[in-house]
Amino acid sequence: MQPSIFGSLLEGGLGHDQQWALGAHYTHEADIQKVVQPTIVQPWLERIDVLARHKDAVAAHYDLLNYVVLDPACGSGNFLYVAYRELRRLEVRLLARLEELRQAEGRKEVGTLSLFPLSNLKGIEIDGFAVALARVTLWMGHKLAVDELALAESTLPLADLSGIRVGDALRMEWPRADAIIGNPPFHGSQHMRRELGDEYIGWLERQFRIGVKDYCVYWFRKAHDHLQPGQRSGLVGTNSIAQNRARSTSLDYIVEHGGIITSAVSSQPWPGEAAVNVSIVNWVRSPAFDVPRIQLDGVEVPGVTTSLRVASDVDLRAERLAQNAGRAFQGPQPVGSGFLLSIEEAQDLIRRADASYGDVVRPYLVGEDIVRNPSLEPSRYIIDFVDWTLEEAMRYPAALEIVRARVKPERDQNRRKIRRERWWCLGETVPAMRAALTPLQRYIAMSAVSKRFLFIWCDPAWCPSNRTNVFALDRDDAMGVLASSIHVRWGLAQSGTHVDRPFYTPSSAFTTFPWPDADLGKVADLSRRLYARRSEICLERQIGLTKLYNQVDDGAWRDLRDLHIELDEAVAAAYGWPRSAAHDQEETNRRLLELNRQIAAGEREYSPFPLPSR
Repeated sequence: MQPSIFGSLLEGGLGHDQQWALGAHYTHEADIQKVVQPTIVQPWLERIDVLARHKDAVAAHYDLLNYVVLDPACGSGNFLYVAYRELRRLEVRLLARLEELRQAEGRKEVGTLSLFPLSNLKGIEIDGFAVALARVTLWMGHKLAVDELALAESTLPLADLSGIRVGDALRMEWPRADAIIGNPPFHGSQHMRRELGDEYIGWLERQFRIGVKDYCVYWFRKAHDHLQPGQRSGLVGTNSIAQNRARSTSLDYIVEHGGIITSAVSSQPWPGEAAVNVSIVNWVRSPAFDVPRIQLDGVEVPGVTTSLRVASDVDLRAERLAQNAGRAFQGPQPVGSGFLLSIEEAQDLIRRADASYGDVVRPYLVGEDIVRNPSLEPSRYIIDFVDWTLEEAMRYPAALEIVRARVKPERDQNRRKIRRERWWCLGETVPAMRAALTPLQRYIAMSAVSKRFLFIWCDPAWCPSNRTNVFALDRDDAMGVLASSIHVRWGLAQSGTHVDRPFYTPSSAFTTFPWPDADLGKVADLSRRLYARRSEICLERQIGLTKLYNQVDDGAWRDLRDLHIELDEAVAAAYGWPRSAAHDQEETNRRLLELNRQIAAGEREYSPFPLPSR
């Protein structure tokens, strides 16, 4: 007997009325796999298949043993059962690789290794009968996995599954999880008050502050908020999540807060009794590296928008150009809000006489500063010990004590050893970026996720955030090229994840961009004039760049608009293109793609970046 039978048993046990009141509908394994494969299996396969050292395999095994999967609407446990089965299969593959590397490196046998525990599966379900079924499902799944994989382990006594709990997940605190999966309840916004009652609807409105939306919207939001950087989620939802008002508060929210959709089914009829179409969405929050493969409706695509459409129609055969490497980065990732300081706290530290705290208390640039702050400057500070030893950090005792009190308790629980042991350092320090910025008098930055790609000059003393892209370029002509529509359109096509809130990815947008190799004197002059004019308007009107360019779209600031047109035409001329090409996105992307091909094939000399300006 397969554990999936409990899904049908649950529906029968609840009865039609209770099933519809709860919005509970059984999910077939074919659809469960559309969540489990991209969110759990593929990332682990990618990690296992590139293991080349025994110590890396040991670290991977340790991470697997601590890998937690949560289904916050677990029903009879079918999502958790499939996830468990696949994780045990992955474990067998990982342990085989571990043994291969042990033998290849001539290491001693280590004895019996710990095995992936069933208790790493966590679930929340509002119906007590369903919770009991979910536990039985997983106990049976343990027995089936042992038999299938010929595992030398006992299934008795039964594993502790108290992590499968009764409760309303939207009102409960969720346990720590590396992956969140499931099929939240189906309730359309127009039926929710009838099904859930006025009191509950009032609580949803107060708690989430987004009005009354389809029920699954709240689950998508809570799942994303619960994820830490690099963690993943995959949920089934009504297809309203990709449409109109529901999209703005679900998938838009996810992308605007660092999510990248990795795999999705745009819409499919629900195979059960519920007469709805569903969307299946898998995403990762703030990954440290690019997502290697993105799929929509089973087809690999350059990116997926929050409308669950292909992010770009441009043929992304563009290759990364070696000459562009080492110039564009994502900023450091704190991994601990305790590093951040208000202006007042920072000033108090800097005024202290016991150390030169300005060495480690730095203005902290976030995307909001770039698009909303009239002065185009950071509005907060951060304690940044770079990659110093603890002894070096101890030269700044007051700053270190703040980090010890605010960051270390959280870091002590971090699964990554280096973050636990080096608790005083930012989680990702990006040493390559720091080295590239060292010789520069200034650098360029942009918000990684924004309606518009907007670039500003930055003081080298500023520490950019991980939601900020950094360009190790300090010349006016470089600013002009980046700010031109020619580059912006290319960037949108190469890394966009949302029509309104694109996500600029340096490794795919910048490193593939073929720089013009002609004289850029006119571009530099127009860049200086444009930057000065827009800065003047922002300060005079006390508005940020987003409001400024919204006004330009409405017809205001014609002189600024004309400067942008001149800049675009000057950049086009630097490529040797006709003026008309500057205003044709399809044409400029086609020409850039051909240039990219020629450079990558060695058919064209290419040395794009001059020495830093002094």
